[in-house]
Amino acid sequence: MPQNSFRLYQNPDGPVLGTVSAPILEQDGLFFKDLARTGQLLPYEDWRLPAQIRAEDLAARLSIEEIAGLMMYSPHQMIPTLPGDPFQGSYNGKPFPESGLERWALTDQQKAFLEQDHIRHVLVMKLESAGIAARWSNAIQQAEEELPWGIPVNVSSDPRHGASKAKAEFKSGANDVSKWPEGLGIAATFSPEVCRQFGETIAKEYRALGITTALSPQIDLATEPRWMRFEDTFGTHPDQVTDLARLYCDGLQTTPGTADGWGRESVCAMAKHWPGGGPCEAGRDAHYAFGKYAVYPGDSFQSHLKPFTEGAFRLNGPTGSVSAIMPYYTVSWERDIKNGKNVGNAYSEYLIKDLLRGTYEYDGIVCTDWGVTRDPAPEMDALCSHCFGVESLTEAERHLLAIENGVDQFGGNSDIRPILEAYRLGCEKYGEPVMRARMERSAVRLLKNIFRCGLFENPYLDPAESEAVVGCEAFAKAGYEAQLQSVVLVKNRSVLPAACGKKVYIPDRTIQPHKNFFRGMSPETTVHPVERSLAEQYFQWADTPEEADLAIVFIESPITDGGYSGEEAAAGGNGYLPITLQYRPYQANTARQPSIAGGDFREDFTDRSYRGKTGTAANEADLDLVLDTRAAMGDKPVIVCLRMHNPTVLSELEPAADAILIDFGVQKQVLLDLICGKAEPSALLPVELPASMETVETHCEDKPFDYEVYVDSEGHAYGYAYGLNWQGVIKDERTHLYPKH
Repeated sequence: MPQNSFRLYQNPDGPVLGTVSAPILEQDGLFFKDLARTGQLLPYEDWRLPAQIRAEDLAARLSIEEIAGLMMYSPHQMIPTLPGDPFQGSYNGKPFPESGLERWALTDQQKAFLEQDHIRHVLVMKLESAGIAARWSNAIQQAEEELPWGIPVNVSSDPRHGASKAKAEFKSGANDVSKWPEGLGIAATFSPEVCRQFGETIAKEYRALGITTALSPQIDLATEPRWMRFEDTFGTHPDQVTDLARLYCDGLQTTPGTADGWGRESVCAMAKHWPGGGPCEAGRDAHYAFGKYAVYPGDSFQSHLKPFTEGAFRLNGPTGSVSAIMPYYTVSWERDIKNGKNVGNAYSEYLIKDLLRGTYEYDGIVCTDWGVTRDPAPEMDALCSHCFGVESLTEAERHLLAIENGVDQFGGNSDIRPILEAYRLGCEKYGEPVMRARMERSAVRLLKNIFRCGLFENPYLDPAESEAVVGCEAFAKAGYEAQLQSVVLVKNRSVLPAACGKKVYIPDRTIQPHKNFFRGMSPETTVHPVERSLAEQYFQWADTPEEADLAIVFIESPITDGGYSGEEAAAGGNGYLPITLQYRPYQANTARQPSIAGGDFREDFTDRSYRGKTGTAANEADLDLVLDTRAAMGDKPVIVCLRMHNPTVLSELEPAADAILIDFGVQKQVLLDLICGKAEPSALLPVELPASMETVETHCEDKPFDYEVYVDSEGHAYGYAYGLNWQGVIKDERTHLYPKH
């Protein structure tokens, strides 16, 4: 579609309508879109009516096939799809470079799932630029406007504002958008205003990109320090996570000046992961069958519900509640006090139907995590094997079970057939009127969010305006300031701030081969932590420690294989290994035995213990880098910058460092600004750093603040709400804001 080919109609004291093909009706001096092409104003087309009424009217008109389409999410979309990209697509049967089409053209697959599968929820991964994103958004909205009912596309995105890449799940690196720290970094500011501004900025930039649903925030309580998704959370304290969940969702969803808070500036938040993905046994993640169990040895189940029930469900702003919830993959071990079934959360009648829908009266969208209805992989060590506890059911039966529980939408499923078969099975079980009414309830919830965001009135974007909004100076500056406020100084032997212009030595890093997120092998990697051209904006470059005045050693928290080895299992073991938070090889002599949870159709045992086995870190060389630099520098300052994905055991390296800065995903210039004193550290730890792996092994995965905290050579305990500025230990109103109970 050419730029600005849509037509706009301004209603007096009402919304602007945008249309390409839909006729316009004039009634009572007002404009309405005739999306159904009936020549009459239908209730769902009447923008004067509440979203609930409009959604109910439209849902009643849809066929079961059209409702099933609403209940699906598209695969990840790359705009444009280029050779070598994941999730490939074609353009008129050709690869993009051979198609001769514009970079915002729809793929053949996108056209098919709109027309044939009735999909109206599309997940985008790559957006090459703001201008291309806006033009592609216009193209897909024009395509749907020409289809029956004219239901706009609700485009969604995983988090894409991270200042540095995270290792878990599909994360779009910040491209055009402003850059902010990860969730732990937002928490480390201990600033409500930063979190609110974060949500508001994401909303403005997302709407300019055509995105109306955010697959965030991740409000899991981070009680298990070995969990690979730890850094994406808002930390460990239940009260702080609850407050930040509320602030973020309000910032994301609220359009100022509207009666109910919804409008053209709103983005629907999808909070995750009910009932909390944090307490995974031994830190193993439920993206994989070897990590499917969440355990509660500390009996702290209610603490994990709190960010949802008292945060996301009780917003201070006018939207009232988060618009969508995503259950995690996990089997919440022995939490089903009704049926006693240990199944994945989306398949648990007790957790979804009784607790979420019943006790807590949540009436928003429930969308499964990605791929939970697919058949399991034959091997344990694989991604995408998530139908935990219901492996014996067919795909259609899994869909029906989730629908019976109150699930509305299936993440990562673009195949309409099992949903239609689930409907048929439901009709046999309950009768067609009952099953039709149940499917309509989901359709109403899904349509209501599209109405709330104003897409039925005008889904179109001005690409020039999008380019002016996304990554604009004000948003970029706010994100950079948040990064500065998120870095925690935990140690300083009076070496910081350091004078600019000194000679600095910055050694390269080496990371050994290790299993990656997709469970393939990442090769050995040499990392150049800082571009020389950037470093020379602050210091003189020194090639060796001997010629340097100070050294800055950039490292990251220990990288492991996730707690499982298929090779070890093939050799006769059970496959389970320790996830280590220290750099040297760690033998788990105090690990729990037997495991709390266990059992899988691919295994002939239930004890997943790894006691006596050794865990290793792929970046053990990071420790050697610190120690070797210390030896080479003699009495000259050694500054360590730790990119912390997980709470790290620092006893191996802390004595060798004169200063330690901990960041949760920032640009390197942020760290250099702080080192040179262009800004002063102000952040506080939103978590606690463990004294040893032994204390980690004996703690309860579900319980906040239950392991021994590391005390450094200066006598400082690296506990919750600890941090330093240039004057010493920070003691202000923030340090007492969230007392530990």
